[in-house]
Amino acid sequence: MAQYPVAGKVALVTGGARGIGFATARALVARGASVVIGDLDAGATERAASQLHDTRALGISADVRDRGALQRAVATAVERFGGLDIVVANAGIASRVATFTAMSTETFEQVLDVDLMGVYRTVDAALPQIISRRGHVVVISSVYAFINGVGAIPYAMSKAAVEQFGRALRLELSPHGASATVAYFGFIDTEMVHRAIDDDELAGQMLASFPKPLHKRIQPAVAGEAIVEGIEARRPRIIRPRRWTVMSVMRGILGPLGDARAERDLDSRVLLRQLDARAGEDQPTTA
Repeated sequence: MAQYPVAGKVALVTGGARGIGFATARALVARGASVVIGDLDAGATERAASQLHDTRALGISADVRDRGALQRAVATAVERFGGLDIVVANAGIASRVATFTAMSTETFEQVLDVDLMGVYRTVDAALPQIISRRGHVVVISSVYAFINGVGAIPYAMSKAAVEQFGRALRLELSPHGASATVAYFGFIDTEMVHRAIDDDELAGQMLASFPKPLHKRIQPAVAGEAIVEGIEARRPRIIRPRRWTVMSVMRGILGPLGDARAERDLDSRVLLRQLDARAGEDQPTTA
């Protein structure tokens, strides 16, 4: 598809007060776009917007579990900046690692509600504007779309579903002159990763089972730049760190082999028993 410069465009970024969302908003503004930052904490969004631009950045409270809030966010973008060209459905949470048996129903469903249904609601609210203005959608998947989600089943389920949503949406939007990108990220140096992995010994043990080259973390700014570059090129997919591309391409072979190996691995069984033992413990989610 043709190049799509973001200068002069209007974007809505959910989960935009920090991390990947804030880095994406910063990169958009730096290229001349106007941005509405949506996040749970109105004060945090306002502070984030004030760091970006006096007139081309606006922070508002928007919970992706609330369809009405997202509709108001789109209406605000239209009222303030004259329309909406780009939506980045970035808001997401992670749960404390636990097996399906041990994870509470409330935690499981909360992750699905934010990470999957929140993406759907965000895109659904923005799509009439995106179609009418031949714009662009970005949905944030994860490398968990193509690796085993043991210990993080609702997160992995959500990211796999988001991948399918974005891929299909790209084809469905093409007759309208609009487009979509699926962004797959590995481990980003964000507060969510620190709290979900670094502060949890069992999560660290799970990560240690990955090949060492895949442990690499990148800064949110790298992810944000990659998203904006992907928008401007209307790319179908973005993968960062790039070394995960091999895993994506080879998932049909490497996935079953890795699953079979893990089933036989005694250390994996010990770790799974420890994760099973988390039943009844507090299971906070991390944004």
